[in-house]
Amino acid sequence: MIFDPVFIRLKALFLDLCARFFPEWVVMLASIVISAVVILVMGPVIMMYLTLLERKLLGRIQNRYGPNRVGIWGLLQPVADGIKMFIKEDIVPAHADKIIHLLAPVVTVVPSLMVFLVVPFGNGMTAVNLNIGILYFVAISSITTIPIFMGSWASRNKFSVLGGMRAAAQMISYEAPMTLAIVPVIMASQTLATATIVESQGGGFGMNWFIFTPWGLLGFIIYFFCAIAECNRPPFDLPEAESELIAGFHTEYSGMKFALFYMAEYMNAFTLSAIAVTLFLGGWQGPFLPSWIWFFGKTFLLVCVMIWFRGTFLRFRVDHLMGFAWKFLLPLSLINILIAGLWFLTPAIAAWALTAGLVVASFFVFVKLNKTFVPEKRTYVLAD
Repeated sequence: MIFDPVFIRLKALFLDLCARFFPEWVVMLASIVISAVVILVMGPVIMMYLTLLERKLLGRIQNRYGPNRVGIWGLLQPVADGIKMFIKEDIVPAHADKIIHLLAPVVTVVPSLMVFLVVPFGNGMTAVNLNIGILYFVAISSITTIPIFMGSWASRNKFSVLGGMRAAAQMISYEAPMTLAIVPVIMASQTLATATIVESQGGGFGMNWFIFTPWGLLGFIIYFFCAIAECNRPPFDLPEAESELIAGFHTEYSGMKFALFYMAEYMNAFTLSAIAVTLFLGGWQGPFLPSWIWFFGKTFLLVCVMIWFRGTFLRFRVDHLMGFAWKFLLPLSLINILIAGLWFLTPAIAAWALTAGLVVASFFVFVKLNKTFVPEKRTYVLAD
């Protein structure tokens, strides 16, 4: 397809032109710089227009228009917001640890950008095709807990510290089932490389996705809920609960420092959705359209589901939030590994019947076990 490798061809043409005038090491350096610049530009641009997409969709959910004044259809609203953040005053509390307070939002953005390196945006469009790409993703995504707690502790604000403690507990709790949800995909593809995982879902006109199996569907559901919790989005936004903690861990941040936390959240939402597409939805696989259109279309569809959740569901209570991770998602993800093993060891027709039955039975068993106790209404008889 002529439009599929268009970006690869443009890069190859530029590097061929460089090879005529410069030595080989310069060409290699130019290739690295091009990939780095694309990621450094794409991350903030995606963040800017995800905010616009969210405000537009939430506006429609709430029966209003959303931003529509700056530029055609409000398309320049993210630019106006960025300019506003640049010129806002940077206020730092008098007793804050100023060095850590400054470093925390900067360090928060770095892991979000680093995950872009292993995301396969299309056929042959992975910046670094690591043979341990999924392990790299799990390791890098877990780092975000540290700068969030750094910022909360450095602020010297009790609401910030409470938000940071909640963030650390939540993110560590949901990393366990999220990682275990990935294991069946590794078992099926026999690799940790993201591009190879996508290639293993080829066939059937590019529709042989893992989500079309019982263990793949259950793994996707577990992963996606954990991903929403990992990037602190509603209904898992307890670290930023404004009704209780003002703004949570970033209460004492303003201007560009606040914008960096904001940027990291939206880039995390995009990269976690992109990895979900890679693992369960076939990545760039799909008929007729260019591979990169398939990939971005699936990714933005999952981002829209996150936005829909925000406009629909109420925030979890904190004990329900932790119980959902440890009492429901974690055991369910362990059962799903067993189900995936049975899928590969059982003949095709029997595998469907056995694994689908186990998925449904496991789901309802854990729902029953985690059913909230509702106390009976007490009736008091007054003495005469």
